[in-house]
Amino acid sequence: MERSEARGFSAAMSGAFLLSCLLFAAINRHQRGPYMDEAFHVPQAQAYCHGRFLQWDPMITTLPGLYLVSVGAVKPAAWLFGWTGSVVCSAGMLRFINLLFSAGNFYLLYLLLFKIHQKNKAVSGFQRILSTLTLAMFPTLYFFTFLYYTDPGSVFFTLFAYLMCLYGNHKTSALLGFCGFMFRQTNIVWTVFCAGNVVAEKLNEAWKTELQKKKDEKISSRKGSFSDLIRILQFLTEYLITPKNLVILTALTWPYIILVTVFFVFVFINGGIVVGDRSSHEACLHFPQLFYFLSFTVFFSFPHLLTPTKIRKFLLSLRKHPVQYSLIAIISLLLIWKFTYVHKYLLADNRHYTFYVWRKVFQRHDLVKYVLVPVYIFAGWSFADTLKSKSIFWILMYFVCLLAVTVPQKLLEFRYFILPFLIYRLNIPFPSLYRQLLELAFYIIVNAVTFYLFLNRTFQWPNSDEIQRFMW
Repeated sequence: MERSEARGFSAAMSGAFLLSCLLFAAINRHQRGPYMDEAFHVPQAQAYCHGRFLQWDPMITTLPGLYLVSVGAVKPAAWLFGWTGSVVCSAGMLRFINLLFSAGNFYLLYLLLFKIHQKNKAVSGFQRILSTLTLAMFPTLYFFTFLYYTDPGSVFFTLFAYLMCLYGNHKTSALLGFCGFMFRQTNIVWTVFCAGNVVAEKLNEAWKTELQKKKDEKISSRKGSFSDLIRILQFLTEYLITPKNLVILTALTWPYIILVTVFFVFVFINGGIVVGDRSSHEACLHFPQLFYFLSFTVFFSFPHLLTPTKIRKFLLSLRKHPVQYSLIAIISLLLIWKFTYVHKYLLADNRHYTFYVWRKVFQRHDLVKYVLVPVYIFAGWSFADTLKSKSIFWILMYFVCLLAVTVPQKLLEFRYFILPFLIYRLNIPFPSLYRQLLELAFYIIVNAVTFYLFLNRTFQWPNSDEIQRFMW
């Protein structure tokens, strides 16, 4: 990092943290007590603070990583600064842990952008800092910086594991992946993603060697026709069933294999992936979740995905390959018809934005979910088109992980989209400065509206004195 870039990064990070501290103070003034899921998380952390490590709220569905880290940070600080009484492990103090995680996420996002795009010499330090600031303010993640939720810590350990994987420190990456798993069980998918990065790199090397041997310039390791994809899949199968290749891949990825094995042992002993209350977290094949994620990504990345050039390219592709797109449309319609689920929370809780998205869009008419298929197809095409700079094996690996982390979820919840979105956004080519500034401005506006609604547009339910607030 050059000196000017280092100064710029320090200024951006300090400014963002100062702004976050001001917002943090405002939110804690307006909402002093636990809100929403904090009603479970805060008392559980406080029980750990008082040494009651065997006490567990059966309504909590995640492992105790957040509470262990909180106690490990708050207790030494209380001893060092002489804090006593209710201030130790208060809701405000516990929320501050996530503010620290957000600062860590800011730094990790910068390091990941630097590492992933290090070969692109056209990217300036200012662009890296701007992209880091933008991603650190990604609205769905940024909002939960100020509440005692698992998301900031979950993102921190997962991004840290990804960074260590890219630097080839796989034992450290697996250990950090375990920490991420302790925050949220589904983060095991991103451990597989880290292992997949290693596998994809080896596959790409072998594929290039194969092409050189055959001197077949018609096949590309990055993009191509449907027949090329079939040949790539054949190569993939042949490579993975060769014992020598399997031994090499196992030697490279054994830390991740151990962690995944631990995960399956946990699932076997626990009787499922969810701890505590499982009644509202049943796994299912909810394939439209992929369509919701793609729409979510287009919304938050519209400066990159929803451009006149992209639309023209998509229409041209549509004209060139009508049969393939017709087949995709038919499959999408069938998946929506047979695999659409509506969680009871989605219909009942009017504090979440998803409640209004579902009511205002999907509940207008039974046919709406089918009419949106062309939108989903464009979103999927545009999404894949921005990843074409990655190898085909990386793209296949990412899409497998994306399906694994979204499809089993019955509840439409934007928080579940945070990590797949960030990993996608980190890996697309740097856009123009104008598009980066537009993206940042959009995020600032969305955040401003979100915090305004949360702080000032409160309401009450009938037969309840509690103040309710709108949130993601």
